[in-house]
Amino acid sequence: MFSVTFVAAAPFPSGGDTVPAPAPAAPGIGISGPGAIHGAQWYQYNKEVTGSAVKAGMIPNLRPLIPDTQLRDTVVIVGGDGNYYMTGSSGADIWDRNTGVELWRSPDLKNWSYLGLVWTFDRDGTWEKAWRFHHHPVRALWAPELHYIKRLNNYFITISMPPGNRGILRSTTGKPEGPYVNALANDGHLPGGIDATLFEDDDGAVYFTSGGGGTIWLMNEDLSGFVGAGHRITYEKPADGSWTSSCVGQEGASLFKRNGKYYLGAAAFYKGRYSSVVAISEHIYGPYTNWHEAVPCGGGTNYFQDKEGRWWCAFFGNDDQASFREKPAILMIEFDRQGLIHVSRDQPVFVLEPTH
Repeated sequence: MFSVTFVAAAPFPSGGDTVPAPAPAAPGIGISGPGAIHGAQWYQYNKEVTGSAVKAGMIPNLRPLIPDTQLRDTVVIVGGDGNYYMTGSSGADIWDRNTGVELWRSPDLKNWSYLGLVWTFDRDGTWEKAWRFHHHPVRALWAPELHYIKRLNNYFITISMPPGNRGILRSTTGKPEGPYVNALANDGHLPGGIDATLFEDDDGAVYFTSGGGGTIWLMNEDLSGFVGAGHRITYEKPADGSWTSSCVGQEGASLFKRNGKYYLGAAAFYKGRYSSVVAISEHIYGPYTNWHEAVPCGGGTNYFQDKEGRWWCAFFGNDDQASFREKPAILMIEFDRQGLIHVSRDQPVFVLEPTH
């Protein structure tokens, strides 16, 4: 039973500093589409890969789920209807602009259908429509995540706007394709930070964190605001001094639970890799211990359990040690006796590049 006593949602600030909008983008620059870039040019960030982590046996030689689609911050979930859903930062150049939130659906993780843009700045946005300044005028949406909240039998999308400000969208139909409206009170947003995520616990309580997973908030009953102040987490840093930040990671926070233990993850540049790092706790607010590099080159993605009970990590290739850049993929993981995450040595054929 959901036993938390809720308080009224505090109002959030709205809007943002408006800057002059640049000239219209070239056709296709704002979306990745069903499996093509629509003629837009990939930017320099994508071009160089070495695959050195693959050659070293740290990660398998993955095959992108949709090879011609450009997608950063890939997130995959199991929906309330039993289908899998995938989203992420889409478009040819998210450092400049994109169109909104794109969504894909699959019955089996192998075959993906494109559901299109389920939320766009121009059609659905309110405070998000304002152009911001991030080295130059920018209007882009980073690291959107679709979440199915069982207690509410509804879908929510967390969004982040560079250089900061986060939001939560709610489906008005109870369907993953929306349409979506602002879930926060007073058409507000959460100031500062990027890479927002949600986690629903076994008792129906929903928690929010973002960035590198430094603070966790309890959300109120309808997800329109927080209950009280956020809880700053502490974690046990690795004894070898390999990570000394005040947060578990730098960005791309994620939360999940397995066998009664909470896993707080984030992305970190670690030994030249943009990896998924994770720490573990018996309590949602920590302290967290056993900090470790869970998925080399995994980045700011998420972990999910499939319908057969197997565990996976989403993947998109951010650093040159991966074998591709900014394409959606998944890989199986396993847990050792301490609960630490490792990349499974036994991967299904469909996630791997064919060997010749």
